[in-house]
Amino acid sequence: MIFDSHTHLNAEQFNEDIPETVARAQELGVTEMAVVGFDQPTIEKSLVLSKEYPGIYSIIGWHPTEAGSYTPQVETYLQERLERPKVVALGEIGLDYHWMEDPKEVQEKVFRRQMAIAREHQLPISIHTREALEDTYAILKDEKVQTIGGIMHSFSGDGEWAKKFLDLGMYISFSGVVTFKKATEVQEAAQVVPQDRLLVETDAPYLAPVPYRGKRNEPGYTHYVVDKIAELRQEAVADVAAYTTKNAHRLFRIND
Repeated sequence: MIFDSHTHLNAEQFNEDIPETVARAQELGVTEMAVVGFDQPTIEKSLVLSKEYPGIYSIIGWHPTEAGSYTPQVETYLQERLERPKVVALGEIGLDYHWMEDPKEVQEKVFRRQMAIAREHQLPISIHTREALEDTYAILKDEKVQTIGGIMHSFSGDGEWAKKFLDLGMYISFSGVVTFKKATEVQEAAQVVPQDRLLVETDAPYLAPVPYRGKRNEPGYTHYVVDKIAELRQEAVADVAAYTTKNAHRLFRIND
C-alpha cells in the first residue's frame, strides 16, 4: 500500500491510457494518489478522476507560473471547487524563480492569498518552490503555516533546509529525484526527516526515478522512490510504504 502524494495523472501525457496507468500502479502497490490540478483544465480533470476512482484524491490550486492570470473570477472558481468531496489540499502553490513567468511580487501576493483561502477552508497546502527556498521559507514562516499544515512537494533542499521546514510543521515529500546518483543533498534530507513527516510522490509525468529516468513517469513508480528511501534510511520497504501512507492519510484527513 503506497500513496503517491503528488501526481499529474490529469496531464495530457496520460490522455490515452489513464485506466491502464491506474492498473499498473496498483500492480506495483500504489493504491492511492493525489492528482494535482494547477489551472482550470487540470483542476477539472483532477475532480473528474477523484470522482471516478476510489483511490484518487484531488489537490487543486493556482500554480506560481500561472500567478499573472489569477483574478477575482479565478478565486471564486477555486473557492467553489475546494468544497468538493475528496479535495484534500490546496496546491500546488508557491514561488517559481526558474521560469519567472511573473514578477516575484505578483507570485508572492498570489501565494499569500491562497494560503489565506486554505486557512478559511481548513485545508493543508502543497508547496511548489523552484530556486526560491529562502523566500518560500520566509513567507511560510510569516504566514504561520503551522496553523494550516502542508507539504514541501518534490523536496529539493538538503538536510539543513529540511529541518527548517520541519520546524514550521511541514511534511517533506520526496520524488524520483531522490534516486538520482548526483542528488546527494536530497538523499541527505531523506535520511533526516522523521518517519511521521515523510511522504513519497512521483510528480508524474515528470521526474521519473531510476531506472526510468528520462522517460514518462507514472504513479506506479512511487514504488521505486519507496525502495530508495528504505535503502537510504536502512529501513524495511514495507515499513516505509506503511508509514508514508499513514502520514498522507493523517495530513489529508482520510480515514484509514
